[in-house]
Amino acid sequence: MIRALPVGLVSLCGIVLFAWPFLGSGLPASTPAWTLTFACVVGLFLVEAGMRQLDSRGVALLATIAAIDTALRLAVIEGIGGFSPIYFLVLCAGYVFGPSFGFLAGALTILVSALAGGGVGPWVPYQVFAVGWVGVVAGLAGHWSRGSRVPNWRDVIALAAVGGAMGWVVGALLDITDWIPVYRGNPTLGWLPGMDAATSLVHFGRFYLLTSLAYDTFRAVGNVLMVLVLGAPVMVALARLRVRLSFEVVGSPS
Repeated sequence: MIRALPVGLVSLCGIVLFAWPFLGSGLPASTPAWTLTFACVVGLFLVEAGMRQLDSRGVALLATIAAIDTALRLAVIEGIGGFSPIYFLVLCAGYVFGPSFGFLAGALTILVSALAGGGVGPWVPYQVFAVGWVGVVAGLAGHWSRGSRVPNWRDVIALAAVGGAMGWVVGALLDITDWIPVYRGNPTLGWLPGMDAATSLVHFGRFYLLTSLAYDTFRAVGNVLMVLVLGAPVMVALARLRVRLSFEVVGSPS
C-alpha cells in the first residue's frame, strides 16, 4: 500500500488535469499544466529513488526504454490509424517492474521523444499522464496476476487485454485536448464554458463514438498483436533483469 501511494497521488493530479474541462472551466493554461506534469514526474522519480526502489541500474533501464521508444516513435511517425509501437515496452516494463516504474517509463518516453522530435506543445502534459497510466495499469495487472513467478502465456494474455483496453482509454483521454477547442459551441457534440459535468460527459461521449472510436481501435488491436507476438520473450528478459536489479538488505549477525 505504501509503495503504491506516490504513483496514486501523481495519478490523482493527472485526473484533476483531465477532469478540469468537465467542471466548466476549459483546458488549464499551458504553463500550469507543464508545471504540474514536471512536478509529478520529478517528484515520483525522487520518491522512488529515496525509497530505494530505483537505483542507478533502474535509471539506466528507464533511459534505455525511453531511447528505444523515441527511436520507434520517430521511425513510425504515422502508424495505422492511432497505432504506435511505443506502448509495447511501457506495457511490458509496467507489468514486470510495477506501477511506479511503468508510469515513469511512459512519462519519460513522451518527454524524450517530444524533445527529440520537436513535438513540444500544450498537448504533451496530457500525453505524459495518458501514456504513464498505460504503465500503471499494466503494473497493477502484473501485481495481481504474476506475483513473483516468471511470466508465462497467462501473463501474455493478461497484458494483451490491458494493452487493448488502454488503446481506447488513451485515445479518449487525448481526445479531450482536441474536443474543447475544435468542437467548441457545437450544440450536440461540443463544449461550452460553464457547461455542467453531466452534459459535458454526454457531449464528449457522442464526440468520441462518432469521431474517434474506429481510429483508436487500430491502436488497441496493434497493442494486442504486439504483446501476443513479442510479449513473452520481452517479459521474460525483463523479469531476469528485475531479479538482477533486486537486492535485499540483511542485518549483520549479532
